[in-house]
Parts: sequence; structure tokens; C-alpha cells
Amino acid sequence: MKLAKVTGGLSILLLFVLSSCIKPAPEKEPWVLNINTPVISKTAEVTETQKPQRTPFLTATREPGKPMQTPTPDVPRVMPTLRSDTEAYSVQMNDSLNLIARRYGVDMNAIISENQITNPNLLEIGQVLIIPPPDPEAKGPDFKIIPDSELVFGPTSIGFDPYHLIYAFDSYLSSLDHSDEVVLQVAKDYSINPKILLSILEYSTGWVTGPNKDLVIEVGKNPETEAWNTGLFEILSRMANSLNWGYYSWRANHLGYYVLRDGSYFPASETINAGTAAVQYWAGTHYGKENWKVAVSEKGIFNTYSNFFGYPFDFSYEPLVPDNLIQPDFVLPFQRGVAWSFTGGPHPGWGDGSAWSALDFAPPGSPMGCSVSGDWVTAVADGLIVRSEHGAVIQDLDGDGYEQTGWVVLYMHIDYWERVAEGTFVNAGEMIGHPSCEGGVTTGTHLHIARRYNGEWIETEGQIPFVMSGFQPQSSGIAYNGFLVGNGVYIEAWEYFRPESLVLH
Repeated sequence: MKLAKVTGGLSILLLFVLSSCIKPAPEKEPWVLNINTPVISKTAEVTETQKPQRTPFLTATREPGKPMQTPTPDVPRVMPTLRSDTEAYSVQMNDSLNLIARRYGVDMNAIISENQITNPNLLEIGQVLIIPPPDPEAKGPDFKIIPDSELVFGPTSIGFDPYHLIYAFDSYLSSLDHSDEVVLQVAKDYSINPKILLSILEYSTGWVTGPNKDLVIEVGKNPETEAWNTGLFEILSRMANSLNWGYYSWRANHLGYYVLRDGSYFPASETINAGTAAVQYWAGTHYGKENWKVAVSEKGIFNTYSNFFGYPFDFSYEPLVPDNLIQPDFVLPFQRGVAWSFTGGPHPGWGDGSAWSALDFAPPGSPMGCSVSGDWVTAVADGLIVRSEHGAVIQDLDGDGYEQTGWVVLYMHIDYWERVAEGTFVNAGEMIGHPSCEGGVTTGTHLHIARRYNGEWIETEGQIPFVMSGFQPQSSGIAYNGFLVGNGVYIEAWEYFRPESLVLH
């Protein structure tokens, strides 16, 4: 009989052991948003007729010295329906009780008790487990940790430079060169506020204000001093992806419970906000029951954030995405009369945790594998290029020079050859660059395109569909599968070339 060894699930993904101790920051003046911070850019001269209206953003909403008001609970939402019946499950290869508990949304200890399992570290392949329903009386914490505007890389992150916080301490991060650049790169990539990244990193490791106690230096070797050569980028990327997963799952009403690292189960409160759900979800992937309850309380990550930056709800910017928001007119991102393949339906904008905000297109005649195409990716609308690096081009449609405000478009896998420069204003249909495999893991040359508004990834379907040249995307419910519907045609996404998946305008 083959045996499947039970492992710690997500714990094998960590490069470093993260401490669960709370390490509050020393007393210091909190950072505050300065709306007069100048924008340093290489922008070409833009006329007022070209430049769309600037998106406003706000300073702290509470005057200094005024008492802090408890955040108003969100209007209770209708939560995903919990399973009410028992189910039978046959153990598969590489299963663990923790993974099974997560899959079914039930406390791992309830599965152990229900099946009278004496050794929870071993399961037999083919063993049938009775999965009890979740406890309907369990209540999740309703303490609001952080507003949505402090979770995403949105308007309130403007003017914050991680450098000033990191290098104010004699710490592990400050001992590394370019730590601030690593933090900011992850914040930009995943569209997560660098303030919450630093707060969680400090809470879980103490690296912002203190040493790396887990770092062992071999005799005769000097410690690594270049942040890019350490595991910092990977750790922050996993953190950001996890925060995105919690945030957008809550937004889509797909997150009704947390199964913690030790297999404990907690339902999500119906009165929290998406930012709080994101932090609770991240904490659940790293802590067991008791440590999780502290991490998501006023003594946990909220306290660390407050010590660094001040009361988080002073920086609330609401709503991030107005109810009456509409997308500007977009055209397809390639030249007229040139047929490209629709290769990827709705899927995450970055990593696998963000909203399904992206679509994929491959240029004509591109072979399997990676090669730079001679065909051009073109702008879907008028706007200013605010970032052009590492295969990514970010176009700011309100022209204010910030990717944290208003509509922005991500064009991904753009080769450095002839790529549009930062600071260039481009009109709809003008050249962005050539598709390639640059900037990420991909099996072939293509364009990955996605939208954000005020830092929030906007899904391709829903109230604000990603319409280009009259084509509207539809999802099949499986990432990358889907259709473009419009102009009298119905085009299915297909990974490989076939005439039925060609689209042009």
C-alpha cells in the first residue's frame, strides 16, 4: 500500500523561517501623505488638450490630536453558502490533512476527530475520509485592520519612499544595498502598498528595525549586502501575491473562511472590508490559531503599521473604484488590418492572486517558444508612459504622472528593442513596442494586457468590462479560457495558432 506523507503545506514555500514574535517599532513620527511631493519624470511636453483630468487624492482625514474613531463596520454582505452536509473524500497522492481541510473549508482537527485518525502525519492513498461540514456557529474576528486604500498601490501611496523608513534603523534591511528598490518593485508589480508590505515584514521577521536572527554566516564568509541577491524579493512577492489573493477573493465574494497554517478553521466576518480580509488571509498562511488571532487583532499587524505610519484609517480614500466608473474607449492593442491570435481569456493581472484583469494576444506567424516579434503592440488609448522596464510598460491615462491614480494599462512582455520610453505621451494606435517573453515566465511570445484603476486590478468582466474595438471578453470560469464577443463574431481563446482564434480591427 502506498503512503502519502502529510506535510506542512505552504510552509515548504518559505525561503526563511519567519518569526511569529511581535516587534513593535520604536517611537517615531508617523509618515504622512504630502500632496505637494513633486513628480520626477522625463515627461515630454503635453498640451492641456492631450492631458486628461487629473485624479484627485486626499490627505489624512483626521486632524492631528483629534481622537481616533473606530472604523464603521461594512454593511453585512451575503457570504458564500457554507456546506451543510458531510462528504466522502478519497485520499490522493501528495494530499495532506491541511490541504484537504483548506479544500473543504473545515477545521483539520474536525476531520481528525470525525475519522478517528491516530497519526495525522500519514494518510493512505485511497483512504476514504468523512469530511464534516464547517461549524455554523463559529465567528470570525470583525476588527478592521486597514482600509482598502492602504492595501493597494493607490492614491495614498503617492509620496511615500521606502528608503526613508528602511535606512532610519540599524537593521537587517538597512544593512542591504537597494532594499528600498526591492520593496518598491514588488509594490509596483503586484500593486500592493509598500507601507503594508513593510509592516507585515516587520511584524513577521523584525527585519525593518532589527537584525535577521535566522541568518547564519559561514566562518570566513561575509554577509550578502546586495538586496537583489538575497531572498527578499521572493519573500515580498509571495506576501504580495497572498494579499492580492485575499483582497480580490473577498471582492468577488469567493472568500468565506480561512483555514490556518495549523489546519484551524475560522469563518470570515461579514462586516470587514477587502483590505482586512487580505491581511487575515495572509496571516492564515503563516500562523496557527493562537498566533493568527493576535496577528489580526489591534495588537498585531495593525499595531506595527500604526507605529510606523499612524492610524491607518486616517488615510482612507473611498471609494477607490466609484460605482459610476466607466472605461475610456479602447482599441485593440495592435495595428489595424493585422490579425493577432487571441491566446488567453480572462486571467490574473499579476501572479495568480490578483483579479482576472488580463487578456493575452500573440502576433501573427510567431513560432512556439520565445523570439522577438517584428510586429508592434500599440496603445489602446491616449496616455503618458510612466514606466518602461523589465518587459513592462505602464500607460497612465489621466496623464498626471502617477500609476497609483486613475486608469492605467499594463502592457507586459514588451522587448527592450524599440520599446517606448518613459515620459512619452502616446495616442491610441501609436507604437508601444514588440511582443516577446521578456519580464516573466511564459511559453511563447505574446502580449499580456491588463487594467488598474486607483491601484486596484479591474477584472475583465463585471460592471466595467474590458472592451476593445467593440470586443467584450467572457470567461468560461477557468483561467485563460474564454471568448471575445462582438462585431458579429464569437472568438475562442486558444493557446496554439488556429484561424478561428484570429482577431483584427
